[in-house]
Amino acid sequence: MTDTATTPLPAAAPLADIIADRLTRALEPTHLEVVNDSHHHAGHMGDDGTGESHFTVIVESPAFAGASRVARQRAVNQALADLLSTRIHALAIRARAPGE
Repeated sequence: MTDTATTPLPAAAPLADIIADRLTRALEPTHLEVVNDSHHHAGHMGDDGTGESHFTVIVESPAFAGASRVARQRAVNQALADLLSTRIHALAIRARAPGE
């Protein structure tokens, strides 16, 4: 039996699901939205034809309390580092702490 709470999603899973899984593991968010914006960029630079190249993440996490905007973005980027270097062309980040 596989424990899905500790097993990462397979690379073949939809990229939005992998992003959500990674951010959930790293930041334990109280709110998380992963929006695939790739259809807005079809045929443009960075479109690799997969339909999974441009994303927006909206994440609220207690881990962001007292952190600067730059520190919050770095935390998101760190959780997704390998994906940013291989599969994600563009990532918009809206990161906040609870109550903001």
